[in-house]
Amino acid sequence: MEWFNIFGLIFVAVIMIPNIVFAIRCGDGFNNRRRYKYAEIAEQAGRFGCFAFMIINLPGLWFGWPSDEAFAAYIIVDAVLVLLYCAVWIVFFNKGGVIKALALSILPSGIFLFSGIISRSVPLTAAALVFAPGHIYISYENAK
Repeated sequence: MEWFNIFGLIFVAVIMIPNIVFAIRCGDGFNNRRRYKYAEIAEQAGRFGCFAFMIINLPGLWFGWPSDEAFAAYIIVDAVLVLLYCAVWIVFFNKGGVIKALALSILPSGIFLFSGIISRSVPLTAAALVFAPGHIYISYENAK
């Protein structure tokens, strides 16, 4: 099943846990202070692309890990970044601020971009390059 990445599914699922907990505990959700139409469109398109291409490898556009060491680096680096993401959520759950916003936008951006590059996935890398600037920009602007 070369087209299916179980590790990517696990990483995405773990990233979603604190977001789901937040959505349940804070029913009114997150409200953007300002509207950033193009950044929001890029962020959402990139987000869904990142989620999809972390899990699904498109033949001809995904070239896999170049070595066993690269695959090990993928597992280790992504696991550490996912754990850091969850730790930031735990530490800053009821707090706001720029540090929290940047950490919670840079960490997933790093996960997606690193995963795309190390797995040589053209669509994941492209989606991460679309997602990251919009996500970081919107998070920063809403936190300051």
